[in-house]
Amino acid sequence: MNKQMERETLASLHTLPALPYAQDALEPVISRRTVEFHYGKHHRAYVDTLNKLVPGTPFAHESLDNIVRRMARTPGHNAIFSNAGQAWNHAFYWKSLRPAGAARPSAVFLGRLEADFGSLEAFKLGLAAAATVQFGSGWAWLVLAGGKLKVVHTSNADTPLTHGQRPLLAIDVWEHAYYLDYQNRRQDHVRAVIERLLNWEFAEANLERAA
Repeated sequence: MNKQMERETLASLHTLPALPYAQDALEPVISRRTVEFHYGKHHRAYVDTLNKLVPGTPFAHESLDNIVRRMARTPGHNAIFSNAGQAWNHAFYWKSLRPAGAARPSAVFLGRLEADFGSLEAFKLGLAAAATVQFGSGWAWLVLAGGKLKVVHTSNADTPLTHGQRPLLAIDVWEHAYYLDYQNRRQDHVRAVIERLLNWEFAEANLERAA
């Protein structure tokens, strides 16, 4: 396949979604330099690698959501599922953040958090704990599971979608998400994200769609 045909084939498959804000919009919590590497290199690499892997497989014409949802049911194809999971997780993660976010959720969403966690602060502590106890690379999530809001963590490219859970918010705790800004201080990064960047509107919209 010549390079022109390869570019056209890749363009017809999965695409890197645009960031919902400027690359410096999350500063000072997450620097422009981190976003440039995280989004422009790591996230892009997952999408590009997936596009090189799926042609000629049963997933060639599947949406990203469908590939990820089949992860738990289809043996083999580990490289496809790893890159699909990471592509999906990252697209969701960027939407979980917003410039000048956090503060307090709406009264309705706050009521759900208080009902299922006891208080907003208890939720924050639980999410921070999930993000910091995750060994190695992975993710911390707020999910809807069994009709209740819960905090979970997954490793590597795993996602709540493969466990029958509805993701509402995500925090990336792979080192590339924070190391340029915080080095090994994952806990400081997580705390700053929770207090200053969480996109409550996105979480509430996800919960409404799950109803």
